[in-house]
Amino acid sequence: MIYRSKAPLRIGLAGGGTDVSPYSDLYGGAILNATVSLYAHATIEPTDEPQIVLRALDRNQTLRYELQSELPIDGVLDLHKGIYNHVVSQFGPIESGFSLNTFVDAPAGSGLGSSSTLVVAILGAFAQWLRLPLGSYDVAQRAYRIERDELGMAGGKQDQYAATFGGFNYMEFYDDRVIVNPLRIKREYINELENNLLLYYTSKSRVSAEIIEQQQQNVLSDNRSSVEAMHVIKQQAAQMKEALLTGRLNRIGELLHEGFVYKKRLASAISNPLIDEIYDTALRAGAIGGKILGAGGGGFMAFYCPDVKRYDVMDRLKHFGGVFHSYDFVEEGLCTWSL
Repeated sequence: MIYRSKAPLRIGLAGGGTDVSPYSDLYGGAILNATVSLYAHATIEPTDEPQIVLRALDRNQTLRYELQSELPIDGVLDLHKGIYNHVVSQFGPIESGFSLNTFVDAPAGSGLGSSSTLVVAILGAFAQWLRLPLGSYDVAQRAYRIERDELGMAGGKQDQYAATFGGFNYMEFYDDRVIVNPLRIKREYINELENNLLLYYTSKSRVSAEIIEQQQQNVLSDNRSSVEAMHVIKQQAAQMKEALLTGRLNRIGELLHEGFVYKKRLASAISNPLIDEIYDTALRAGAIGGKILGAGGGGFMAFYCPDVKRYDVMDRLKHFGGVFHSYDFVEEGLCTWSL
């Protein structure tokens, strides 16, 4: 038997950063995001050999171990090993050797939640193989626990829930609770948003941990400019929800612009001269607004371009060397199957 899974990456539309502790613990966070047709994939194939083989096919990395109860966390394929360690510690030893192969449709550091989505996909493949009794909230909560607590990787909470649930969601984050509110948006509004929202990869990935740690420190030190900006960003998630549900799509562009302005106040490394130049060029070409996705510093950007302005924006951004990605919004989250 072969056990497979896939989980969708996400675009954060509003509220980004308010899902990160300690802000979400102190004030409560809110985010609006949507999953797209880019995925993290995982395949598990049991073998007769008492051996564990881990492969990240998109990164050309392979590790081999004798079958054992705990794999070393040493900086190479730690997500794969951390999930295995968690499954064994929580559900008991795995008696069979196996190979685990993964592939992600976007590079690490892209701003689309690729690392957390990969955790969800791998955990889903183990759940399919071992018939683990995990519901959607269970998968998302365990994925967060593995990545943030057990592996000590900095970040927020939205990515694991977006990948697990799929679709357009308004999410609320509290000290020990996450509430996922699925949004029923008219298909014509989604079609228009797909037409108007450009997804642009700057070809510059980044390590988000340093940016997130600076953001966390600003909250802990009660940096008023940063904290007040986060309050505004949280309010924009509710405003974005209203705009989507009522079809006021140009308002989405305005909110993206306002959010980008405030987001740059959260940490100094969120933007840089290149990102600012790309953003300003897109606005001059007709975009109403846009944002950098994820923690910032590089990766993907999104631009809201009404009417046929998308073509002017694409033309003006050619010389920056980035790549525009086609996509669709998708409703289904984590999907697992066997054959």
